[in-house]
Amino acid sequence: MPEEETEFNPPEPLESVSEDAREPEQLESASENAHEPDQLVSLEDFNQLKAERDQLLDRLARLQAEFENARKRGEREKTANRDHAVGVVVEKFLPVLDHFELALNSSGSAEQLREGVELIVKQMEDVLRQLHVHPVPALGVEFDPRQHEALGAVERHDLPDQHVAEEIRRGYKLRDRLLRPALVRVASNPKQISDSHEP
Repeated sequence: MPEEETEFNPPEPLESVSEDAREPEQLESASENAHEPDQLVSLEDFNQLKAERDQLLDRLARLQAEFENARKRGEREKTANRDHAVGVVVEKFLPVLDHFELALNSSGSAEQLREGVELIVKQMEDVLRQLHVHPVPALGVEFDPRQHEALGAVERHDLPDQHVAEEIRRGYKLRDRLLRPALVRVASNPKQISDSHEP
């Protein structure tokens, strides 16, 4: 006679007993361990902490005010320095403007007017030199894209290829800083180009 199969259910482990099944005393002691009672602060300590907080807030407000004042002072000084620099430059150019006005009001010949304008241009160049502004070398020098702006090319046999043939507008530098590039036309020398391509 075959043996009957019986189902075997292992007993549940003790750890899986739900919290609801615990004794009320166990739950009470567990909740006491989880949350320690808050410590009371004495009135003296509270007042001391409050005073320290007020001092820190006062100090922070003072620092913010000092920072704002320093920022405004810096802006005022920056504006004053810029105005001073502009004033120095304008002061140097005022005599040039005076001479232009004299030239416009003169009743001399065209040749005399031209000579007067040439003198004014020299005076302006002197002022620029005093301000450390110098023209960018252009005519006859090798084309340099860092200092020259090419407006086009012209065929020239008397100049090396890629050298400045014409200066249309003068460029200027303030010490080593380029203020504006020279506007130029560059020489294209067909003879030199063909010679360089020969084997």
